[in-house]
Amino acid sequence: MIQRIQSLWLLLAAVAGVAVARFDLWKATYTKGAAAGTDIFNATSNYMVFILLIISILLSAGCIFLYKNRKLQFRLTVVNLLLSVGILALIYLKIGESAQKLAADGAVSIRGSYLIPAFLPVVMIVCLFLAARGIYKDEKLIKSLDRLR
Repeated sequence: MIQRIQSLWLLLAAVAGVAVARFDLWKATYTKGAAAGTDIFNATSNYMVFILLIISILLSAGCIFLYKNRKLQFRLTVVNLLLSVGILALIYLKIGESAQKLAADGAVSIRGSYLIPAFLPVVMIVCLFLAARGIYKDEKLIKSLDRLR
């Protein structure tokens, strides 16, 4: 099995996706009059983010077992990479909407901060890119070995 490192990158991408789905990504504290409160955003706060994240996790895990069909594995990894970029953009868009909603509801002071797991979608993208690069290199190696036969 030539693609051990690609399998590792795909597994790390799936684990990062599970962590994104599990942990909070953004936390805001706000005051509205005399009352204070907190607002938390995670992947389950928005159904679209959650559904796309589950699809990405399943694609990452499923591509691990496609090591015999490298062309399909490469294509699905690239699709998953584009999906992950979309997930990242959607997460930060929804966080911005959440902050604007707090401001529109009359919150006087809003102090929001990204939590450490908010950078895990970037880790997913990097892992998927490295997996796609490794699959491409293996396909190129196999083609060059076929020419020598």
